[in-house]
Amino acid sequence: MRIATWNVNSITARLPRLLAWLESSGTDVLCIQETKCAEGAFPYAELRELGYEAAVNATGRWNGVALLSRVGLADVVTGLPGGPDYEGAQEPRAVSATCGPVRVWSVYVPNGREVGHDHYAYKLRWFEALRDAVAEDARGERPFAVLGDYNVAPADEDVYDPAVFEGATHVTPAERAALAALRETGLEDVVPRPLKYDRPYTYWDYRQLCFPKNKGMRIDLVYGNAAFAKARTDAFVDREERKGKGASDHAPVVVDLDV
Repeated sequence: MRIATWNVNSITARLPRLLAWLESSGTDVLCIQETKCAEGAFPYAELRELGYEAAVNATGRWNGVALLSRVGLADVVTGLPGGPDYEGAQEPRAVSATCGPVRVWSVYVPNGREVGHDHYAYKLRWFEALRDAVAEDARGERPFAVLGDYNVAPADEDVYDPAVFEGATHVTPAERAALAALRETGLEDVVPRPLKYDRPYTYWDYRQLCFPKNKGMRIDLVYGNAAFAKARTDAFVDREERKGKGASDHAPVVVDLDV
């Protein structure tokens, strides 16, 4: 079974590449972030032609997540149970479902904007709610994983130059402590292998030639429980999909399982 996560940075803008990638990659389940479309504009029909069902949590041109599956889609939960509001509303940042033998979450963790901003405090509260929501499945015997854009680099080695990010979000002790608390539920970081260079970065800014210079970050993560990690046979960053015209600024992270 092949499961992947990909921040597409607008499913409308990325649709031709997404459909081509699904056809060529052999992916059974895909967690998508930043759909940036209303649910009514989601490309259900095009995905159905390729054999994928979709569970979607999207409300407009910001945020938005989805789960695509060709191995079944059951017990769908839209949103983060107990999750905090931001400016009076719960943003569309989580969706979960059972896909064949695996329970999967697709998450788009708040960016945080800058340390001290209300959005940064919101990000930390969102992590607390996520930890509480996944704790039971994390301890369970069924393969379970939370995949997505976590907007946190777990360690200094997960950014190309720690000095560049000093004092910024994505690398602060509080954010990394939130990741550690999530791992304490029974989840572990399923680190992919890079297909080029020595670090499995998943995101490269569009600006300043960051991709060709490999100035990246590993912020798209797969956190799986013991059963998921045991079933893993491979994991890699599909760096090729970050290349060329019309690419997202994130690359897919792919995990193969023997389940």
